[in-house]
Amino acid sequence: MSAPRLLSNRYELGDTLGYGGMSEVHHGHDVRLGREVAVKILRADLARDPQFQERFRREAQNAAALNHPAIVAVYDTGETQTEYGPLPYIVMEYVEGRTLRDIVKTEGPMSQKRAMEVMADVCAALDFSHRHGIVHRDVKPANVMITKNGAVKVMDFGIARAMHDGQSAMTQTAAVIGTAQYLSPEQARGESVDARSDVYAAGCVLYELVTGEPPFTGDSPVAVAYQHVREDPQPPSAINPAVSPELDAVVLKALAKGPANRYQSAAEMRSDLVRTLSGQRPSAPMVMSDDERTQVLNTGQQAAFDDYDPDAYAAEEDERRRRKRRNVLIAAAVGAVVLAIALVMLLTDVFKGSGDEVPMPGVVGLRVQEAKEVLRENQLENFDEEPVFCYPTPQQPQPACNGDQIDKVVSTDPEQGELVRTSQQVVLRVGKGPQQVVVPDLAGKTRAEAEQLLNDKGLLLNSNVAEVEVQDPDLFGKVVEQDPPSGSPIEQGRTVSIKVGKTLDMASVPNVEGKPYDQARSTLRDAGFEVQRKDVDSDKPEGQVVRQQPNGGLAPKGSTVVLEVSNGSQQEITMPDLVGMTEDQALAALRDRGWSGQVETRKEEVSDPDDAGRVTNTNPSKGSKITKKQKVVLYIGESDKETTSPGGGIIGGRGNG
Repeated sequence: MSAPRLLSNRYELGDTLGYGGMSEVHHGHDVRLGREVAVKILRADLARDPQFQERFRREAQNAAALNHPAIVAVYDTGETQTEYGPLPYIVMEYVEGRTLRDIVKTEGPMSQKRAMEVMADVCAALDFSHRHGIVHRDVKPANVMITKNGAVKVMDFGIARAMHDGQSAMTQTAAVIGTAQYLSPEQARGESVDARSDVYAAGCVLYELVTGEPPFTGDSPVAVAYQHVREDPQPPSAINPAVSPELDAVVLKALAKGPANRYQSAAEMRSDLVRTLSGQRPSAPMVMSDDERTQVLNTGQQAAFDDYDPDAYAAEEDERRRRKRRNVLIAAAVGAVVLAIALVMLLTDVFKGSGDEVPMPGVVGLRVQEAKEVLRENQLENFDEEPVFCYPTPQQPQPACNGDQIDKVVSTDPEQGELVRTSQQVVLRVGKGPQQVVVPDLAGKTRAEAEQLLNDKGLLLNSNVAEVEVQDPDLFGKVVEQDPPSGSPIEQGRTVSIKVGKTLDMASVPNVEGKPYDQARSTLRDAGFEVQRKDVDSDKPEGQVVRQQPNGGLAPKGSTVVLEVSNGSQQEITMPDLVGMTEDQALAALRDRGWSGQVETRKEEVSDPDDAGRVTNTNPSKGSKITKKQKVVLYIGESDKETTSPGGGIIGGRGNG
């Protein structure tokens, strides 16, 4: 029975985020409120079992009652109808991050500072749930997530119970198997539990964070449970010398066998963690080093030798024998308890077939159902699935598999050929292909905001982010272009490119007024500006810059500076004496002075024939100041008499005016 893609016409299911003992978790979208959610669905093969339905319902009720920033929030619960009957689900806060199990597995032990910070937040969450009457009972690294922002989230209250519920933890078979390494001694003995059992489990988690391994390991859950009841753990510093004596003390107090000797609440444990983080001495008793023990023993032996009293020996021998008999009785009682635990577990089929070992079959390359059939044929019934993305993701830019491996087993844990107990869980890592998504609108977002939006959709940001100059200060550092554009359909794992606005590159504008144009243009170009020439009428010499815009101040590099250049048309010259010159001679004399205006000629009668055809007067008169383009009037003499030449021609004389 597969889950529908839309639950209750509201929750749209996406990728599978993980699998658990009784459920699977999907990335979802609340179409009504437009937010990302995580949807936990009861496994199809368990949906008809009333016991699992009750446990699933209890998880929802427990988590929904706890509103704390370090506890994954529950938004909604419900059931969706399928062809096989009702399928319950829980809608939770969507948290992006990694579990402590994954972090320790891939990165090794945490620094003790970070481990204490994480566990202080875990203790705060546990204390909150305890004060609301709920014991988690399954505190382990896989149930604590660290978000991308470093926040702590405690999750999976699937086997949590109210403190007044006296049902034994040992009757929860799946819980015992899955978390034997974090069981408190009273849980292992089948006794009732309270908040101090969660404190013990938190101590186990802290131990693993700083050492990379749990305090007790064994070949079977029974062997591990026996150690929890009977054996003392090594101090964390014995495995990781970097662990301080103060942190040793906190861990070992949390791992005390008797609940009365532990921290009496998660709040007490958190207080000691905070003290240790701040460099203070915790309230927990300090653990002596080997040298300190040797020194104390030597001092005690010397004192005993100095104060030796032969008469007191008999009394001490009697006391020694009584202690020996008492220790034998205690060991026998503990052995009986552990034997009873094993018997209960065997009667409840907890370790059915746990002693049988078979070689791990080869299932890599098979489809999931085919792989499960092979596992069942080899007496392996306890298996889980983990997704492996066959496309680039923000967390893993290099895909762990290729397109041919989608929906097939990519790897297994244990690997092929390893001996595996028939009760041991086998993990199938299954290739997952990309889904089609819509490119979000990134306009106006910072680079970090744009990358987060893309990562939320399973898309990647092109690391080569181009910068373009923008005039609007509000767009500095913001996305101004994107490719592909928003709203485009795209497969997950694809890359989106963006361009981000940047401030203009400013420079000082040189003042070039009064300089020749060629020199002014060279100066401005050297400063990074473009030049536009505009010729204007002016009395300044031709080619001289008379105005510029902008003139001084700061301007963007590459912008244009307009230079107004004199054409010399308003420059003044002195009117020369042109009288007696022919018209051509007069014009030549004017042009020699730089004049380039218009000329008007007028006839003027002259009495002297020699003045005919020559300039008799000018306007303006000689010595006047004129512009180079000013109009000039030339008066040309014209004779008022005509004479006949010897050849019969007519010679004009001076006219009469």
